[in-house]
Amino acid sequence: MQQTNTNVRLRSQTPATPGQEVMRRVLWLKLGFLLFFLIIAARLVEVQVFDAPKYKEIARRQYEVKVPLLATRGNIYDRNGQILVSSAMAVSYAADPKVVGANAEAVAERFANVFGREKREMYLARLRKKDSRFVWLERRAGQQTVAVLKPHQLDGVIQTNEPQRIYHYDHVAGQLLGFTDIDNNGLSGIELQFDRYLKGRNGYVVMQRDGMGRTRPTVDYPRVEPVNGNNIVLTIDLECQAIAEEELRKGIERSAAESGVVVMLDPRTGEVLAMANYPSINPNRYQGSDPEAARNRAITDVFEPGSLFKIVTVSAAIEYQLVSPSQRFFAENGAYRVPGRPQTITDVHKYGMLTLREATELSSNIVMAKVSDMIGAERFYTMARNFGFGTPTGIELLGEASGQLKRPTQWSGTTLNTMAYGYEVSATPLQIAAAYAAVANGGVLMKPYVVKQILNEHNEVLLETHPQAIRRVISRATADSLRSFLQGVVERGTGKHSQSTIVQIAGKTGTTRKLVHGTYSTQHYKASFVGMFPASDPQIVCLVVLDNPKAQAYYGAYTSAPIVKGIAEKTTTTSGALMVAETPLPDSKEMVATPDVRTLTLEAATATLASLDLNVTADGAGTIVLQQTPAPGQKVARGTSIRLVTASITAPTTGGYTTVPDVRGLSLRRALNRLILARLDVYIEGSGVVVAQSPAPGQQMRPGTRVGIRCSVNPKSSVASL
Repeated sequence: MQQTNTNVRLRSQTPATPGQEVMRRVLWLKLGFLLFFLIIAARLVEVQVFDAPKYKEIARRQYEVKVPLLATRGNIYDRNGQILVSSAMAVSYAADPKVVGANAEAVAERFANVFGREKREMYLARLRKKDSRFVWLERRAGQQTVAVLKPHQLDGVIQTNEPQRIYHYDHVAGQLLGFTDIDNNGLSGIELQFDRYLKGRNGYVVMQRDGMGRTRPTVDYPRVEPVNGNNIVLTIDLECQAIAEEELRKGIERSAAESGVVVMLDPRTGEVLAMANYPSINPNRYQGSDPEAARNRAITDVFEPGSLFKIVTVSAAIEYQLVSPSQRFFAENGAYRVPGRPQTITDVHKYGMLTLREATELSSNIVMAKVSDMIGAERFYTMARNFGFGTPTGIELLGEASGQLKRPTQWSGTTLNTMAYGYEVSATPLQIAAAYAAVANGGVLMKPYVVKQILNEHNEVLLETHPQAIRRVISRATADSLRSFLQGVVERGTGKHSQSTIVQIAGKTGTTRKLVHGTYSTQHYKASFVGMFPASDPQIVCLVVLDNPKAQAYYGAYTSAPIVKGIAEKTTTTSGALMVAETPLPDSKEMVATPDVRTLTLEAATATLASLDLNVTADGAGTIVLQQTPAPGQKVARGTSIRLVTASITAPTTGGYTTVPDVRGLSLRRALNRLILARLDVYIEGSGVVVAQSPAPGQQMRPGTRVGIRCSVNPKSSVASL
C-alpha cells in the first residue's frame, strides 16, 4: 500500500513534455488575441455608435468653414431724403490658425507691412491660437489694400466684404445719430434706440476647405442669406442742423462758454428740425472720445430755466383773467423785500411802475413775484404742469430726463415767488422748447418727435409718426397776447441783440446762477434765449442754452440771443425749411434709394447695386468709382442703369505720397469724397461750399495727412488759402 502511494506521487510530479508546453502557450496566445480583438471591437462600437456625432463634427470642421454673411445696416435720412448715415462695403481679413500653421511668421509680416509694423506681434498672437479656427486680423480696411496684400497667396487667410458705417457729415448731429461698434451694433443715439430696426439679420455660408486650406463655396452646403436692415427717416432738416451747429460753435467761441445746446422745433407738428450739441462728436472717429461728448444734452441735462419760465407766470395771469396786459405794478426800484419773509427779490435794473407787458419785455423778477401771489399755488402748479414741466416729453430717444416740478405740498413759503421767475424748478432744453412751441402754435402742447418713418428696403412704410397734440394749455387769445409780449422783448426789451432786418423774431432771454456746492454761484451761469420766427406766423422755435459763458457780458441777451439771430437769418435765406413743403419719399416697392458706391471698387459697387436690382454702366479704365449718376440717395426705379465713372488709384506703399486735390468751389459732400479718395484726413470749418483749403492743391502729402477746409453758406465768398 505504501508502494502504491509513492508511485502516484511520483507520476504527479513528472514534468510536461515539450509538446504539452507548446500547446499551453498557444492557448494563452489565442486567449490574448481574443481579448485584443474584443477590446478593438468594443472600441469600434464606441467610436462608430456612441461617439459618432463627436467625430463627425471634428471631421466636418476639418474640411468645412462657416463664413458669416453680414447684413447691411439700414440708412438714416433727413426729412428731405438726404442721406445722413449709410453703409458701404469694406474688406476684412480673417484667418484659420490651424491652416496657417508654420506660416504664421510670414503672414504676420505681410500684414504688418501693409497695416503697420506695430501690429506684427498682435497678428502673431492671433495666428497662434491653435484652439481657434477663425480669427479676425483686420476689419473694414480699404479696398485698395487687396492689391498690396494679395491675400489669395496666403494659405489660411480669408478675405470677405463687410459693411462699414459711414456718417456722411462727420460731426453734424453726432450726438443725435450716435454710433455703432465694429460689429455694427448701435451704441448710442438713434443707432442704439432703433438698433433692432436698423441692424437686420446676419446670414452665413458653409464653404469647403481644400487640401491647401483655401475655402470655396459649393452648392452641397447650406447658405442663409442676410436680411438687410430697415431705413429710418428723421424729422431733422440737414441744412437747419448744419446751420445750428455752426452758429452754436461761433457763439461759444465768442462767449468762452464750456458747452451749449440748440433745439429747433416745428411748433405746428412737434417735429425736431435740429438738435445740436457742443462740444460735438464725430461718429466716424468716436474711439478715444470723451464719453461725456456723446451725451445729448438737449434731453439729458436739466437746469433752472430762470426768466424763460416766466411764460408760465404770464400765461396763468392772463388765462385765468387775473391780470390785464396793461395792469401796472410797482417794481420797487430794483429791490423787493417780501413782507414777512427773509427773501429779497432783485432786478438787474431799477424800475418803477411797469405794466405786465413791460415787465415781460424787461424781465422783471419783482413784478413776476407779485403776480404769482395773485395766481396762487394750485393754479400756478397746474399751468406749469400743463406746459409739460416735470414730466418727460416722450421723445423717441434714450436717456431723457423729466426735470423737476415740486407739488405745492412740497413748497416752502418762498417757492411760489421763486418759481415765478424760474428758480426751484428744473427742465431740459427740449421741455422748454416744447413749451414755447405751444405759445407759437396758438396754445396747444405738441409731443416732440424725431423719427418720421421707418421704411423697409423697398421703401414701404413700416412705421410712421404723426403729429400728436397732448393738450390745449392756453386759449388762442392768451397765446396771441403772450406772443406779442415776446415780440416786444426783441423790439424794446432784453432781447434786442436778436433783432434782425431779414426775419422778425419774438423771444425771451434767460440767465440763471448755477448751484455750486449747494450755493448759488456768482461766477457760474446758464445763459439762454428762445426765439420763434417769423414772429407773425411762427414756423420754427429755436432755443439756445450756453453753459457757463465766461465773457464779461454773460447774460443770455448778449450770448445766446445773437446765436438765435444768426440761425434765424441763415435758415430764412439759405434753407428751404420755411418756404418749401417737404416732398415725401416714394413708398412704391418699385422704387429704391441709390446707395453711395463712390470710393468702392467697381466690383464691390456692381455687387451692391445689383442687390437692389440696379444695372451698371461703367466709364473709365480704372477700378475705383469716383462719380455716380444718379447721385446717392435719389429714388430710382428698379432696373435703372447707374452710370459709374472709374479711375485707377495706386494703392499707398511705404513711403508713398498722394496728391492733394483741389476741392475749392465744391459742396462739402463732394469735397469730402474727393479727399477721402486721396486717402487724406479732413478737418471742417463751417458748412456749405468750400471756399479755402490747406495744404494747397497739387502738393504731395503722405496718406492720412489732415487737410483743413473752410466752408461758407455764401457761394460768392472769395476763394483763398487758410
